[in-house]
Amino acid sequence: MATLIDRAQSHLRKHLPTDIAEHVHVGGYRDGVLTLITDRAAWLTWLRYEQPRLLKLLHQLPGFEAVLKFSLKVRPVRPIKAAPRQPRRLSPAGADALTHCAEGLEDSPLKQALSRLASHASSPADEQ
Repeated sequence: MATLIDRAQSHLRKHLPTDIAEHVHVGGYRDGVLTLITDRAAWLTWLRYEQPRLLKLLHQLPGFEAVLKFSLKVRPVRPIKAAPRQPRRLSPAGADALTHCAEGLEDSPLKQALSRLASHASSPADEQ
């Protein structure tokens, strides 16, 4: 179903005017009804007038011949925000403990990883 919705989304975006295409999203498909979501009421009004043309466009896609009508909804689309980066600091005492632990190991990937990790410790000058 997700593949069908993605195909409908890309097909509609190719055939919609560029100023509207980024504001129209396919929300789902069930029982012959395709849900279109837009972020503004003005685009919803435009979609209402364009329903016959959009239905013809969708009927060109395999798997969407059975679309009978649209369910049109207005919902604000919130952009995905990246989580703020939380830098972690390693104290000099932690670095010493890691270095001491690495010294007790034979030459191995674990020893190399611990040494690399210890090298990321903040110096006393950084903490002031």
